[in-house]
This record gives sequence, structure tokens and C-alpha cells, in this order.
Amino acid sequence: MNLTTPAEHPFAQFVRILGKGKRGARNLTRAEAQAAMAMLLDGEVTETQLGAFLMLLRHKEESAEEMAGFVDAVRERIKAPAIPVDLDWPSYAGKKRHLPWYLLAAKALAASGVRIVMHGGGAHTAGRLYSEQLLARLKISPCHSWTEVAQTLEQQQLAFIPLASWMPRLQAMIDLRNILGLRSPIHSLTRVINPLGARCGLQSIFHPGYQAVHREASQLLGDTALVIKGEGGEIEINPDVNSQLYGTTQGANWDEEWPALAAQRHVKPESLDPAQLVALWRGESQDGYGQLAVISTMALALRALGEPREAALARAEQLWAARDHRAL
Repeated sequence: MNLTTPAEHPFAQFVRILGKGKRGARNLTRAEAQAAMAMLLDGEVTETQLGAFLMLLRHKEESAEEMAGFVDAVRERIKAPAIPVDLDWPSYAGKKRHLPWYLLAAKALAASGVRIVMHGGGAHTAGRLYSEQLLARLKISPCHSWTEVAQTLEQQQLAFIPLASWMPRLQAMIDLRNILGLRSPIHSLTRVINPLGARCGLQSIFHPGYQAVHREASQLLGDTALVIKGEGGEIEINPDVNSQLYGTTQGANWDEEWPALAAQRHVKPESLDPAQLVALWRGESQDGYGQLAVISTMALALRALGEPREAALARAEQLWAARDHRAL
């Protein structure tokens, strides 16, 4: 029997703030969120505290201030040199209804000189197709250090770096998905980080109504960002439906609605065959949905970099038509 009251763990205060019941619980302030994430990243919490904290946040849904505070802590720990990047392109969701056409969009943009850094958290959910699984097939170079990213950008303008290579503690939290049974707020956080301070961060948030929260977090951080409800949770326009764009540029927010490009909805494929990505790039097969998804996603990225919608669509069509069919 322990007759001496043990000292409270320093992280317990953050669990208590989130879990003190309907009347007592509240959001973390930005400073509190930064302090909590700092302890998580530095390994100063128990596994029990980590699980409790993530699931309380998941149940409550994190606020823009909390996300900004988390990003503050992450950015303090990113050891990266100054690398010029146009677009930060997070890829964490995976696709299950359609092929990842966004990969062709990124590749065609990079061929035109747009410098893009993609990052992802691996194949953490069964039944989905992830970017990491297609890098070799699409000749996108995987990098494992910021030095490799810088070198690859100079050569190809498109580089992919796994989250585990630059923030392994966050990757470990993502990997808890199949233990906890739910995705945690870390899946959302990775979209906001923009680790190299790219000119614009692209973000895809699938859950309706949460896109504006992400935009507010980027606004608090002073970033330029463009948030959409991408197809399947990835940064990809679904040409069959209207798309709402949530942007923030130099502290000012803006909104746009893009109408569907297809006259009627396409039939969802029965299965996902990655060979179709290569075939479309080479011009060996036609895919009405895929081509519209590629072009509209390219236009989205150009809009993020400042081009108006109509000009962005026209340029995207030109760049797609001019792609090097032999590059794949």
C-alpha cells in the first residue's frame, strides 16, 4: 500500500482540460496545445496518456487554435534547410473509390517547373491505395532526408518524403489507428504543417464543415493555404460534383465554388488498376473521369499559386496536352 500521495504527471493537466466533463472541459489555448504537443513529440508522456489525449481530441474535434499550437511545436522540431518549394502536398488519406489521379496532376505540374513536395504516412488503413505504393510505378522519387528532397527538386521538381523520415513521433501516433480503432487528430494535423514553408499549402479535409477550421488554423499560422473536400480525402477535385474552395492568402480569407466539369456522373470503377494511371499518361487509353480529375486538380494547384480559375483551367489543359508521354 502506498501511503504517500504521488505527484501528478505534468501532462495530466492537458488530459484534464479536455476530459473534465460537459461543463468543465474546454479547448486548449494555442500555448497549451503547443506545450502538450511538445511533450508528445519529446516522448515525455505515457502510452496511456497519449491514447487518452488523442481520443478526447477526436471526440471533441480540435479547434483552429489547437491545431495552430500543435503546428508550432512540430515546426520548432523540424530540422530542415531552406528549400524553395511552391506547393506543399500532403497525401495521407489513400483512395478507395477512384484511382489517385492527383499523382498524375502533380507529375505534370512538376514537369512545367512547379516545385512540389509531397509527404504521407504510409498504408495505415486496409482497402485503400496510397501514394507510397505507386511511387516506383510513376517514377516519383522517394526521399528519406531533406538533403535528398533538395537534390530531387533540383532534378525533377517533385519529391516525396515519408512522415517517418522527418517526424517519426507523429508517424508513431498515426500508426495507432488500428489499435485505437479510429483515426486521430494527427491525420488532420499533418495537412497543416507545411514543413518547408512552401508558397502555398494544399489541404484536403473530407469531413464537411471542417474545411473552414483548417483554413483558420493556417490563417493563424500566417500561411497561404487552399483547403478543399478532396475526393476520398486526397487533394483531388471530383469533376462530377461542385467543389468549394477555402483559401487564405496573406491573412485574408476567400471562398470560391467550382462547378462540376462533367455533364453527368461517371460510373465508379469496379476495381482500381494502377496500370490505368500509366496508360492514361501515355495516351494508350482513355478515361473520361480520370482526365477531368487530373486537369481540374492541376487547375486547383495553379489557383492556389494565384491564377484565376479560368486561366488556371486553360493552362492546366495546355500542360496536360504537352506532357512527355515517354516520362512513364
